[in-house]
Amino acid sequence: MKYVVVGTSHAGYEAIETLLKEDSSAEIEVFESGDKPSFLSCGIQSYLENVSPSLDSLHYASTSSYEEQGVNIHTNSTVTDLDTDKKVITVEQNGQSNEVSYDKLFLSPGGKPVTPPVDGIDQYNNVLFMRGREWADQIKQRMPQAKKAVVVGGGYIGIEAAEAFAKAGIETTIVDIADRILNTYLDKEFTDILEENSKQHGLYFKGGETVQSLSGDNDGNVTKVVTDKAEYEADTVLFAVGVEPATEWLDGKIDLGKKGIININHQQQTSAKDVYAGGDATLVPFAPVNEDRYIALATNSRRQGVVAAKNMTGNDMTMPRVSGTSGLQLFDYKFGQTGVHGTEADSYDGNLGQKYVEELIHPKFMQDDTKVHMKIIYDEDSHKILGGQVMSTEDVTASINTISIAISAGFTLEQFAVQDFFFQPDYDRPWNYLNVLAQQALGDTFGSDKMLF
Repeated sequence: MKYVVVGTSHAGYEAIETLLKEDSSAEIEVFESGDKPSFLSCGIQSYLENVSPSLDSLHYASTSSYEEQGVNIHTNSTVTDLDTDKKVITVEQNGQSNEVSYDKLFLSPGGKPVTPPVDGIDQYNNVLFMRGREWADQIKQRMPQAKKAVVVGGGYIGIEAAEAFAKAGIETTIVDIADRILNTYLDKEFTDILEENSKQHGLYFKGGETVQSLSGDNDGNVTKVVTDKAEYEADTVLFAVGVEPATEWLDGKIDLGKKGIININHQQQTSAKDVYAGGDATLVPFAPVNEDRYIALATNSRRQGVVAAKNMTGNDMTMPRVSGTSGLQLFDYKFGQTGVHGTEADSYDGNLGQKYVEELIHPKFMQDDTKVHMKIIYDEDSHKILGGQVMSTEDVTASINTISIAISAGFTLEQFAVQDFFFQPDYDRPWNYLNVLAQQALGDTFGSDKMLF
C-alpha cells in the first residue's frame, strides 16, 4: 500500500508515525514545502527568549530520521494540485512539476498567517509575521536592533511574541481590534488582571483599534502604525492576527467549507475516496455543545493524525470529542482554559450559568496566601459543566485538564462539588479549590467560614 502525506507538522508527523506502526509493509512518500520537516511553531517563543538553543531543536523529526525509518521524504516540495479520479497529486520542486500517485492520501496543509488589509504591510522593512521557521529566524535577528515594537493581534501567538519582546527590553505595545487581550480564550475577570500585570513588565495593550496603515522613512524602514484611533511609533511591527487554512489549491478538488476549511467526517475522511485530512485546515468535534469547531491546537492535530492513519490502514477509529483545552503563561501568571466561555451566553442554545471565584490554594498555616482565580461555565438547567478557566501566579494549569475530563464525562456541578481530590498542605486544602468552585456555583459551600484556615 502506498501512502502519501502532504505536510509534516503535528498532524502529518503523527500520521506518518502511526502508518509505520500499523502497516509494516507501508510505502510512505512525504512532501514538505519547507526546507526541513516537522517544524514546531509552538516553540518559537522559547527560541526568541533563548530557552531553546537553536531552531533545529524545534522539530519532531529530521530528513535523516525519516529516511532511517524508510520514509521517502521530499522537502522544498509544494503540492499544487490533486486529481482524485486518477489518484495523483502534482508536486513542484526546483522549478519542475511532477505527478505522484497514491493509494491513500493524508492532507495536512496547515494554516498560513492572515494578512490583514493594511496599507504598507508589504512595503517596509522590519514588518514581520509570527509563523514558521523562516519567520522565527527573521524575528530573532531583528530583536537586538529593535527599540519600539508594535504587535498586531492579542491572541496566543501575538502574546508570545510581545512577551519575548518585552523581556528583551523592547518597548512593546499590542494593538487589537478586540477590547481585551486573549478575548477568545479568557473572560474579562482574567484579562483585566493580565493587562495590569503586563504593564509592570513594559507591555501595553491598546484594544478596540483597527490598524489601517503603516508609515516608513526614506530608507524603507517602518516607523509608525496608524489605527482608526491613534498612531504608534515603531521600528518593528509584527502581525499575529491568526491563521487561515492553506487550501486554495484544493478548491474544486474536494469539498471545502467556510474560509477554505476541509470538510471531513469524524474518521478524518474527506469527500473523496481514500483521501483523509487533519490539522489546522480542518474542524474538530467540540464536546461541550456537540458541534464541530475550528480549534487550531497541536493537541487536536496529533489526535487527528492518529485517527486518520488508523482508518487509512483499516483499523476503525473515531476522533474523540475535545474541549479546546489550552494553557499559557504571561509574565507572572499561568492560566488554562477549556470548553465554552462566558462570552458565549448569547449564542448558547439554553441558559448559560457562570461563576467566578478567588480562593486560597493552601491552608493559612502554610504562610502562603497565593490565590487561584477560577471560573466555571455550566448549563443552568441541567448543571452540566461546559467550560472553565483557572489562573494563578502558582502553576495550577494542570487542573484545567480535570475540568476538561469533567466536560467529556458529562459531569454536573453536584458531582464536581464532591469529587475526590487528594489533600496535602503543600498543594491544596481539604476541599480542593475545584470542589469549592463547583460548590460556590451551587451556592452551597461546605464547611464553615469560621474555620481557622
